[in-house]
Amino acid sequence: MAILITFVKIPALTKVLIIRFSSIGDIVLTTPVIRAVKEQLNGAELHFLTKRSFKPVIEGNPHIDKIYAIEKRIGEVMPQLREENYDFILDLHKNFRSMGVRFRLRKKTFSFPKLNFEKWLLVRFRLNRLPDIHIVDRYFKAAGPLGVSNDGMGLDYYIPGDIEVKTGSIRSFLQDGYVAFVVGAKHNTKALPEEKIIDICKKLNYPVALLGGPADHERGEKVFDAVRNDIVNLCGKFDINVSASFIRQAKVVITHDTGLMHIAAAYNKNIISVWGNTVPEFGMYPYLPEGKGRSEIFEVKGLSCRPCSKIGFDKCPKGHFKCMMQIDDDEVVRKVMEMLGRQSALGSRQ
Repeated sequence: MAILITFVKIPALTKVLIIRFSSIGDIVLTTPVIRAVKEQLNGAELHFLTKRSFKPVIEGNPHIDKIYAIEKRIGEVMPQLREENYDFILDLHKNFRSMGVRFRLRKKTFSFPKLNFEKWLLVRFRLNRLPDIHIVDRYFKAAGPLGVSNDGMGLDYYIPGDIEVKTGSIRSFLQDGYVAFVVGAKHNTKALPEEKIIDICKKLNYPVALLGGPADHERGEKVFDAVRNDIVNLCGKFDINVSASFIRQAKVVITHDTGLMHIAAAYNKNIISVWGNTVPEFGMYPYLPEGKGRSEIFEVKGLSCRPCSKIGFDKCPKGHFKCMMQIDDDEVVRKVMEMLGRQSALGSRQ
């Protein structure tokens, strides 16, 4: 069935507000819309509303003219937003908070199909009624009435200022190439157990930089202690933009369903993504332009309990954690070595 899109009249000088409060990956996934609005609506002034903790993710983006950030409540910025007198609002979050902004500003607003009911059907009854469409393309549904379309150039991530890291100054063995391994995730059921991360790192026989936030530091230390040779634990030592620099310079990125996975996609990296309780069918898999980078998805298909959540849990509700425990470590190593253009003997570090 064809979908009829009604285009609106665009003022000569257009001011647009895009709303996405959280989190890292979701904000990175809005960047194609940000770029397309800025480039396709000539002379448009583009503002972005987010949470203060996520402002660093977009503060280097040259397509954004002004960022508004809140700590907790939209009331913190409503007086300033009213003064801006926006022509249009693109709501790319679509929750009660963003609806509060829309209600108070009373400007023409466009949003996207969030598909919460379809996700619930998949989680609760294993009925997949989700369309085969990435969330980036769903975001573009909001921009469609403005005459804005996807340019196919993928995601953006801009590191502000002179933050680029010289990896060799951190550890000399990183300067000739390394694998970035994002060891954690917001929820434990989205991350490989430590013993499997250790097994993969030992079998790689290639320099590894462990990446993650402060909550992942202890996990990174356990992996480091078990592997030792040619590995560095950077979890919690740097902010998101420095971590992005390490991602940008990596030869291959191994990651869970996390924000750093999407930053890796923004740099068109070769990506090994490992999926536990969530599934790529939710539309959040690595978004790479055609012919750029390579994405290999590892997941245990056919489990009657998967997906058990569209977000995640602290521990497996069933107690067996098969969705991660049954991931083939050897195959992960083989794919990484293939991406590196190296032969893998699957030898373990001593």
